[in-house]
Amino acid sequence: CVPEFCEKEVLRYMGCDVPDGATLELMKKCVEESENNICYKVCYSLLSVEIKGKTCDFGVFKTESENLAKNLEGCEKVILFAATIGMGIDRLIARYSRVSPAKAVAFQAIGAERIESLCDMFCESYRKETGENLKPRFSPGYGDLPIELQKDIFAVLDLPRKIGISLNDSLLISPSKSVTAFVGIKDSMER
Repeated sequence: CVPEFCEKEVLRYMGCDVPDGATLELMKKCVEESENNICYKVCYSLLSVEIKGKTCDFGVFKTESENLAKNLEGCEKVILFAATIGMGIDRLIARYSRVSPAKAVAFQAIGAERIESLCDMFCESYRKETGENLKPRFSPGYGDLPIELQKDIFAVLDLPRKIGISLNDSLLISPSKSVTAFVGIKDSMER
């Protein structure tokens, strides 16, 4: 399933509040070129969570984060997920960064819009299928949630094998337009 495309979001990521005709034409051509270079993949697991102060215990690993603990308040389960749109968009960005910086910016913006739309679509689909209320997603590196947590997430979800995402020694994810996140499932009393 492919998430619906939002031109307004691409333009926002391009830093273009009021686009002129040339910018709109550039964006549309880049969107068209990107369509065959994007591969949507999602992987997830349901985990239990126990919050004690700022410690979030997921059974398979723990982390200290006041921000994540607050986000997951009232949850006993979480969706741990990863999403990617593949290497194709990274290749387009790299290719055009040498020959057309404007196109490279457009592809960067398209990639950002596509991965965010994929994450939103996954969460909305899960919510509709299960009828469960979900908290906003929360990713490593946001607030006080340590980026080092990526190692545990990659191990639990087996991301290189399942959806082709890798993590380098600097904790950068490849493909670059990839996301890992926690999504709290609200207890039924909060519905």
